[in-house]
Amino acid sequence: MTFSIVARSADGLAHGVAVASKFLGVGAAVPAALAGAGAVATQSYANLAYRPQALTLLQTGVDAAHTVNALTAGDAGAVGQRQVGVVGPEGEGSTFTGADCHPWAGGTTGDGVAIQGNMLAGPQVVDAMQVAWEASVAEARLAYRLLAALRAGDLAGGDRRGRQSAALLVAAKGMGYGGTSDIWVDLRVDDHPDPVAELTRLLDLHTLYFERPDPATLLPLTGPVAEEVRGLLAGGGHTQEDLDAALADWAGVENLEERLVAGAIDPLVLEHLRGR
Repeated sequence: MTFSIVARSADGLAHGVAVASKFLGVGAAVPAALAGAGAVATQSYANLAYRPQALTLLQTGVDAAHTVNALTAGDAGAVGQRQVGVVGPEGEGSTFTGADCHPWAGGTTGDGVAIQGNMLAGPQVVDAMQVAWEASVAEARLAYRLLAALRAGDLAGGDRRGRQSAALLVAAKGMGYGGTSDIWVDLRVDDHPDPVAELTRLLDLHTLYFERPDPATLLPLTGPVAEEVRGLLAGGGHTQEDLDAALADWAGVENLEERLVAGAIDPLVLEHLRGR
């Protein structure tokens, strides 16, 4: 009883899922993604075994359509009540909606995307998600494209029972915290009156704290910028002679260490420092 989008970034390097439902903690059940392989959403009396099964198949080179066929063919349970969407490292996404899913139920696919939902307010939910996905093509960040589509589905009526939870999962090689993980974004709103809006707020915070800075926007830590930064840091008790060290000491407290670059400062970090 859920609506979701499973998709691949335009450059093919990231895969992810955005999902919302009138269901407690939907992020614990529906999405799965593996860097370089693909992503899957299993819903509507979900078979959670679909997640590792799908990722294993995708990792071995099976395309999205054949992965969906294999999942449903090998399911000894209530396949008629299942719904699943899959995207692989290339080609079209694939979606399946069992004949016994609660109406309205259905989905649509395209190059690198599968959108699906069940117990929805109507087909306009999936249609709105598809339009939003296509309209966001200029946005390079997959997480924001997924969330734009999810928000459009929510505004179009979403789950006809109401709202409760939402989640966003994106995987890409080395894009996790400190470059030590492939999980780029993993955000969950488990129980909230407006979960998609809350997920939007969390993604903005995630971007501030954990995204790496745009090299084109960095300000050299010299001249007036350096003097201002040194003064602001000293006001907070960070008085090391080495300005990079003082900035790193402050940034560690503020959870902004991912945005540090030696000899320069990210404008977002400077803005945060000014408003400390």
